[in-house]
Amino acid sequence: MKTLATYNIKGGVGKTASAVNLAYLAAEGGLRTLLWDLDPQGAASYLLRIRPRVRGGGKALVRGKRSLEEAVKVTEFDGLDLVPADFTYRNLDLVLGETKKPTQRITRLLGPMADNYDLAVLDCPPGISLVSENVVHAADILLVPLIPTTLSVRTLEQLTEFVGELDHPPTLIPFFTMVDGRKRLHREVIDDLRARRDDLAATVIPALSLVEQMAVHRAPLPVFAPRSRATRSYEDLWAEVSARR
Repeated sequence: MKTLATYNIKGGVGKTASAVNLAYLAAEGGLRTLLWDLDPQGAASYLLRIRPRVRGGGKALVRGKRSLEEAVKVTEFDGLDLVPADFTYRNLDLVLGETKKPTQRITRLLGPMADNYDLAVLDCPPGISLVSENVVHAADILLVPLIPTTLSVRTLEQLTEFVGELDHPPTLIPFFTMVDGRKRLHREVIDDLRARRDDLAATVIPALSLVEQMAVHRAPLPVFAPRSRATRSYEDLWAEVSARR
């Protein structure tokens, strides 16, 4: 089982939209896919119409009182299951800090799922925390959505430095989201980063209101807007990610 995570230190950059759309596309392509919503806001759970409640909360999972398999919910989409988040996840850092090898707990929870799934997708909350460290350690591929601004690119540099210190670092795939090609700053930031990094995805996700409508339809983009430019962009991104798996 491969593990893919969407993560950025900054919030509001499209992590959840990317996680949900890519998980759906993976399942549609025939991969048995598990999406784990690790954000206490439970946005991925909401988009997939799953009640954001985990029996015993995140504490029960981290302390080993419940297995990850017991927390899995079936979505309405074939091949796509979800581990929902609830508001107790806001205390996950504290609970992880009480365990042995606190940066390895998510890896250990995912281990027994390898027989049931081909791909695990982790939707990580923003910030620098024990949860994010767990995600970085667990991921084979770390997808990093970026808004084309200087500060957003700076967080990528910080993340790259941190990942580079690991014994077994994940493959980083930064990609731009919320791109408005009419803005000179967006074009300049993208061109500059492309000139400096060879791991940057060629695909960009455009700034379209259709992406925001996922919360209205409570569904992935390919479900309610299969022919849209936004959907095609995520399909292209998934093709790039699949080629690097």
